[in-house]
Amino acid sequence: MGNIILLGAPGSGKGTQSEKIIAQFGYNHVSTGDIIRDNIRNNTAKGNLAKKYSEQGKLVPDDLMIEMLEDYLQTVQGGIIWDGFPRTVNQAEKLDELLAKRNAKVDHTLYFEIAESKLIDRIMGRLICPTCKRTYHITFHPPKVAGICDYDQTPLVRRADDTAEKVQVRLAEYKRDTEPLVQYYLNKQNLSVIDADMEGDAVWNQIVAIIK
Repeated sequence: MGNIILLGAPGSGKGTQSEKIIAQFGYNHVSTGDIIRDNIRNNTAKGNLAKKYSEQGKLVPDDLMIEMLEDYLQTVQGGIIWDGFPRTVNQAEKLDELLAKRNAKVDHTLYFEIAESKLIDRIMGRLICPTCKRTYHITFHPPKVAGICDYDQTPLVRRADDTAEKVQVRLAEYKRDTEPLVQYYLNKQNLSVIDADMEGDAVWNQIVAIIK
């Protein structure tokens, strides 16, 4: 097992596929948002600093985020899925440095490529379990009981920013900040393009062929 980075615009299917990778291969899922919240909840020095930035509406600086990630990595064993991080080339470089300290590296970068029109359709129909964070879609991946999570029976919700106007803003931010990462990992020769336009098991089969 190693380190897998999932790259792709909001709604490209990263969340759904990461759940499958975790279930089948036993990877750990790293969410920087969860790590920040855990530090704040546990009243750590880094968490208190991160809270100050959040309260001012600012992003947590990369150096502080990397320090929290370094602490977190002391607590996990096995492979890691990096979903939502890195978001910028600067973060990617810092992640490489962090992994090098552990005699590790990014083994696979999976880039979920998908048409923008399909992205918008997917996002507008997305439902999320607020308890276990699993994602559903009213058309492509509906729950067994309408509006209820299959795993913990929590009522499903829509994300507050899953509106047409906010989706366009997020896609513009993604193109500006994250797309340069595609070139970065292409240069590292560990990038694999996933055709995320496909439905059913076709996307999953591409992933298994790469990481098995």
